[in-house]
Amino acid sequence: MAMARRSGSHLLSSFRPFSLLLQPPLADAPSPAASAAVASARRALSSASALRARDEKDAARWRESMDRMRNIGISAHIDSGKTTLTERVLYYTGRIHEIHEVRGRDGVGAKMDSMDLEREKGITIQSAATYCTWKGYQVNIIDTPGHVDFTIEVERALRVLDGAILVLCSVGGVQSQSITVDRQMRRYEIPRVAFINKLDRMGADPWKVLNQARSKLRHHNAAVQVPIGLEEEFEGLVDLVEMKAYKFEGSSGQNVTAYDVPSNMADLVNEKRRELIEVVSEVDDQLAEAFLNDEPITANQLKAAIRRATVARKFIPVYMGSAFKNKGVQPLLDGVLDYLPCPLEVDNYALDQNNSEEKVLLAGTPAEPLVALAFKLEEGRFGQLTYLRIYDGVIRKGDFIYNVNTGKKIKVPRLVRMHSNEMEDIQEAHAGQIVAVFGVDCASGDTFTDGTVKYTMTSMNVPEPVMSLAVSPISKDSGGQFSKALNRFQKEDPTFRVGLDPESGQTIISGMGELHLDIYVERIKREYKVDAKVGKPRVNFRETITQRAEFDYLHKKQSGGQGQYGRVCGYVEPLPSGSGGKFEFDNMIIGQAIPSNFIPAIEKGFREACNSGSLIGHPVENIRIVLTDGASHQVDSSELAFKLAAIYAFRQCYTAAKPVILEPVMKVELKFPTEFQGTVTGDMNK
Repeated sequence: MAMARRSGSHLLSSFRPFSLLLQPPLADAPSPAASAAVASARRALSSASALRARDEKDAARWRESMDRMRNIGISAHIDSGKTTLTERVLYYTGRIHEIHEVRGRDGVGAKMDSMDLEREKGITIQSAATYCTWKGYQVNIIDTPGHVDFTIEVERALRVLDGAILVLCSVGGVQSQSITVDRQMRRYEIPRVAFINKLDRMGADPWKVLNQARSKLRHHNAAVQVPIGLEEEFEGLVDLVEMKAYKFEGSSGQNVTAYDVPSNMADLVNEKRRELIEVVSEVDDQLAEAFLNDEPITANQLKAAIRRATVARKFIPVYMGSAFKNKGVQPLLDGVLDYLPCPLEVDNYALDQNNSEEKVLLAGTPAEPLVALAFKLEEGRFGQLTYLRIYDGVIRKGDFIYNVNTGKKIKVPRLVRMHSNEMEDIQEAHAGQIVAVFGVDCASGDTFTDGTVKYTMTSMNVPEPVMSLAVSPISKDSGGQFSKALNRFQKEDPTFRVGLDPESGQTIISGMGELHLDIYVERIKREYKVDAKVGKPRVNFRETITQRAEFDYLHKKQSGGQGQYGRVCGYVEPLPSGSGGKFEFDNMIIGQAIPSNFIPAIEKGFREACNSGSLIGHPVENIRIVLTDGASHQVDSSELAFKLAAIYAFRQCYTAAKPVILEPVMKVELKFPTEFQGTVTGDMNK
């Protein structure tokens, strides 16, 4: 009995909670088994706390890494200075060691314009990704094209970014593509800072541009800097937050010198600072309280308020400078760190495919299961290069990942970070980063996970093509390379479409404009060594008849053996307007002048004849054919004889029916700013 009681108490002690196990014994000295249980419990507790501490340490490390990361895009109207600005950013952050111009006379060209065509034409065609480090922060940058023809490049870059710099020209101001780019930024709810560039140019007026942004783009904005001089006398900038003046010295403006605000500018600077505080106070309650109580507002208070308002997309800070003259780029970089959000401050949603596409808010941390979006494809030297934005989790070289859209399991053979057209191999990347993988077969817009979740990211907006060209290879032997090029470009660029016109047999390429299609034809020539012939697509006209005409045709042929005999009588007439049909055939024969089994052959003959009118050889529409009489032969009549009789009968009466050519009806949609409404309407009426 004692043994039973003792063993029972031992069982009880082994199931006691940790807190009881660690208490000192009340009476008797513990048995060796009890001591071992206490020791193992202590070990378990210490290892659990060590694990928790390590997890917390890892989480803190991840959080700090995410806080010190910015994903930004640089977008603007054509020739506003995006690529020039990116070149300066890379130089000041130490990523490149000398500055080259966009149309470089030294034959090098800007780093982000890596294609030969880009360097020759002095324009950006493909968005290029890079990364740099500034004051301990990692900044991923995507430089985007300005031409509306390459608008998909801007669209897919903004889809995956957390913040953006909208570059405006101080002379051109807010232009047509500035409005388009701003609309795209609103669509993807991207916080942004504005940069008024080219203050060194003749006619530069940053205050005019700032007011244009307010009226045309409906920006709630204010300047955070005031320029010292303009045009040829542009020397530096006054920071309205810190109340310091900056000059940019050295051969490439790399030395930033801070000094006191010039006395002759004190009134203007104070007025603009007050305006900045007022505008931010309208959208930030904390600053409004201090402003209304007439408390002195410190630089830190103002900076924190601007950051809150910018991240909430209620305010846009406006920076100034001249990228070409190396002035104002470093303060802009500081502004990116100070005011644009880190990946944790942006809400990203996925659609749960296991739960009828319910929206799921992604945590944006490396601790979650992997969720990454393939937003851009490129044909590289080593196969398909897929750009990924990682929203959750970690991706490692050699990992297996799942393509949610196709259900395929894929191994990651190579993971790289892009620096324009150069790449740097990495072993792993975590949430918030933009990387590229090789050898992964997928389409633009596919979502990848680690297999534990079935999430898809919402796709990007793809505009419809607006222009088409007919292309064909000059040499018959190069057809394989030609179709390979078209397939590749179609896969890379969702706005580039390829189709075959069934009527004319022409290969039709469609895109966003003349420049867009010209670039692709040039790329076929350079990258695939195929000369292509380009022309306008053949217009598919239609023909129709305008009056009734009779037909009576006898098809009779004797050639030894069974002959051919068929006679058809009747009339053709135009269909009444609004009937909806394009071809009608009525059999109104009374009796058995033509056996009923030949009627389908006669209809088939008329349909075939209508495929090619005798005016210009295009299909005939809006026609009604009525068969009223005919004749057949017991031996020589056949389906072929009646089909041929119908074809020749149609050709016989077609001219008498007064045929006309129908022109295609095009639907035209115009979009333009309201201030040009009168001018555009006048031109259209002309």
